[in-house]
Amino acid sequence: MLSKYVVPGNKVEIQAVERAKYIDDLEKKKVYQSQVYDILSEDRLEIIMPVDKTKLILLPVNAEYDLYFYTPSGLFQCFATVIDRYKTDNHFILLMELNSNLRKFQRREYYRLSCALEMDSRPLEKEEVEAVEKRDNYLVPGLPLKRSVIVDISGGGIRFVGNYAYEPESLICCKYNLATDGRVKEYTLVAKILTVRELEDRPGIYEHRAQYINIDTADREEIIRFIFEEERKYRKREKGL
Repeated sequence: MLSKYVVPGNKVEIQAVERAKYIDDLEKKKVYQSQVYDILSEDRLEIIMPVDKTKLILLPVNAEYDLYFYTPSGLFQCFATVIDRYKTDNHFILLMELNSNLRKFQRREYYRLSCALEMDSRPLEKEEVEAVEKRDNYLVPGLPLKRSVIVDISGGGIRFVGNYAYEPESLICCKYNLATDGRVKEYTLVAKILTVRELEDRPGIYEHRAQYINIDTADREEIIRFIFEEERKYRKREKGL
């Protein structure tokens, strides 16, 4: 089934499974993006080692990962273990063996698009947090906002950087603009901070990962549409169309 849907060049997201040994909890939350290099059999494939800010990520041998493949037939998921690492044709390769069957995955909203979008944000006030807990995203207007930049976006959340750090598990109000269907729309959304880290190569700059809270279905679908429109534009540019 693997070779029926997955082919060399397909994008793949890699994340350590919760039960993975020898991997700390912070590393388990990271999601690496790479691509399929070759399909060797129905249970073995080669994946190009992921790179994070020009740094090669040496995923440990014998560690188990959750793989998500982006294919013309949709999103597919499986579990796989790294069984070897090597270099071939100037590519650093992970040899991975499947631990589960490939299955169709329906949560398109978790496709992440790398970007550079300006965003304003602020922490929620106490009464706003109480409203969110009641599934009412009430927001006080006119409060001061902080500037930041979204570096990747999905229908499930955002990753952004700024010269400040929010507290993990805190709730924030975030505002940004997206252009879809030839028009620009401002989105004002509530999000929960999942992780925060200071960038090693940029002291004083903090990366945040945040998940939308109580997001309206229509807003989520518009964000997903924006992501796929941008992806199509990128593919056309790659092909010189």
